[in-house]
Amino acid sequence: MAAGLLFTMVFFIIMFSDLECDYINPIDLCNKLNAFVLPEMGAHAFLTFLFLVSFQWIALLLNLPLVVFNVNKVRQNSHTYDATEIFRTLSQHKKESFIKLGFYLLSFFYYLYRMILALISGKFIHPLTLYLTRMLTCERYTPPGGMLVMATRVLV
Repeated sequence: MAAGLLFTMVFFIIMFSDLECDYINPIDLCNKLNAFVLPEMGAHAFLTFLFLVSFQWIALLLNLPLVVFNVNKVRQNSHTYDATEIFRTLSQHKKESFIKLGFYLLSFFYYLYRMILALISGKFIHPLTLYLTRMLTCERYTPPGGMLVMATRVLV
């Protein structure tokens, strides 16, 4: 998912460069980019939510400022690109896209590092994930307290 966000920002930067070189008109640019704005923000918010439920506090704290920034843009209704104002605000949009590109690039390598570290250390299965998996498959599970629990099927 982080790679998808990374490539989305590369696409945005390429499209802004095409507008600067007059290869695309402002209406087509805004129509193309507006289709990706909310999915990009939603994917990043979902990724941040996954960090929350998997107790990855460092990754959550690193991603939270961008989520707050995106939510603020949506609340102020300034998240879409306007074809009548795109030339006036092009440098600002390019700057924002380059900053997001750098953030997603650093995040991608951080996630890759953490994944490799988890695979090497053998701690790549979170205990909560293991417990929920066993609950869903109706296996017996002995929690740390020592009491034997028979899990029931939650989902079919």
